Amino acid sequence: MSSNETMMQYFEWYLPNDGLWWKRCAAKAENLAALGITQVWLPPAYKGTSQEDVGYGVYDMYDLGEFDQKGTVRTKYGTKEEYLEAIRSFHAHGIGVFADIVLNHRMGGDELEDITAVTDNPDNRWEQIGDKQKIRAWSKFTFPGRNGTYSTFTWDHRHFTGTDWDENAREQGNIYRFTGKHWDQTDPEKGTFDYLMGMNVDMSNPTVVKETKKWLKWYLMETGIDGLRLDAVKHISFPFYRELLKDIREQSGLALPAVGEYWSGDLERLLHYLDAVDNEMSLFDVALHYNIFHASQEGENYDLRTILDNTLVKARPENAVTFVDNHDTQYGQSLESFVDDWFKPLAYALILLRQEGVPCVFYSDYYGNPVKNRPLVPNLGKLIKLRRAYAYGEQADCFENEHLIGWTRGGDEEHENSGLAVVMSNSDEGGSLHMEIGSRFAGESFRDVLGNCTEPVTVDDDGWADFRTEGRNVAIWVREGAFEDLVVNE
Repeated sequence: MSSNETMMQYFEWYLPNDGLWWKRCAAKAENLAALGITQVWLPPAYKGTSQEDVGYGVYDMYDLGEFDQKGTVRTKYGTKEEYLEAIRSFHAHGIGVFADIVLNHRMGGDELEDITAVTDNPDNRWEQIGDKQKIRAWSKFTFPGRNGTYSTFTWDHRHFTGTDWDENAREQGNIYRFTGKHWDQTDPEKGTFDYLMGMNVDMSNPTVVKETKKWLKWYLMETGIDGLRLDAVKHISFPFYRELLKDIREQSGLALPAVGEYWSGDLERLLHYLDAVDNEMSLFDVALHYNIFHASQEGENYDLRTILDNTLVKARPENAVTFVDNHDTQYGQSLESFVDDWFKPLAYALILLRQEGVPCVFYSDYYGNPVKNRPLVPNLGKLIKLRRAYAYGEQADCFENEHLIGWTRGGDEEHENSGLAVVMSNSDEGGSLHMEIGSRFAGESFRDVLGNCTEPVTVDDDGWADFRTEGRNVAIWVREGAFEDLVVNE
């Protein structure tokens, strides 16, 4: 029997640096499977600039916590063997593993090189604003701790297009482009947003492309991962991932699903990228995230009827991975846009209980975040179980009231007791919606599984009922008695 796919981002920015994360992942696999999680997105597993690195300051992608480099053998999350054991544990419980892949930049080089470079305008990288000069950059990556194990490839300035650090000047802020190099056409922000941070990998260099393909094939065979979460795809030449994904799938014989992080709230840019890569991947629906964020900020001044407007999940649902928050939108992060607590249950109902898109649940929303004194989202575990058990069948929307919206799912024969109704309000008053759920439910009582509305409703002979919710809240209505098995065991 097929069930709804549900992903969880199984990490957040502020995890403790105790090296126990992969062990915690392995220990939680059984519970996550029982909850209804079918895929987990794990943090970058390779060696960063230090033991504290969250994983995006990439140093050595062949070192998964195996070699003494950057002052540590383990990564923030543990050792290579513990990582592999976590993957095996997830697989044993039927959960697919998505690995976080960061290809745009390298940091923490082993040796300095003298390089001729020009300075480009940080706000328009097509504009050169400085003449040729000699800079010293940390552009040699020799990986002495690994000493050629798995790959003898080493990196130097020929494999990069530029950097933002000159060891001579010892100041950051300039964008240095190495002479003879050019930025690739990428997202049009800043003219082109090819350069992001650190040593910018030159994806137009055939040697780099060859080594990247070699590494990815090694990684797949070494780890047994099932899919890819591709970091910062807007900063890499658009044809690169189109060709890389086609090649690796052909060579490996794996379906290898991939979801890219293209950080833009502009739907047209997301669609343009998907077209440019021949729809070889899905994208996180950043446009929907911003709609949800603004809805949480504006309260009853936000028109709920528009919450799905100009989103990827509405325009191209087959390529949309929906989410409420992630590690980059958390408090204190570069893309901070954390959804207000009161709106989180509504937002998760929106991504978990609708037909379109694959939802991604954020770790700290499910478990809470003690470091930032953030609570877990009430009833989130129950919403995930509701998705697995009952969110099936034809969907009918009722998006006619600016402060009160809802939808029904008509259920199917494959999933016992499936079918539900959702109503949410962003005003203090709440209210009810007269919605059709289907004549197959005629005469049956439905109850709000979240317990916000205590009185049941009865479906009439034509399959309609008045489903309600309290103010600034969400109610999920299922067949009476059907929700008694939704106790969530952590």
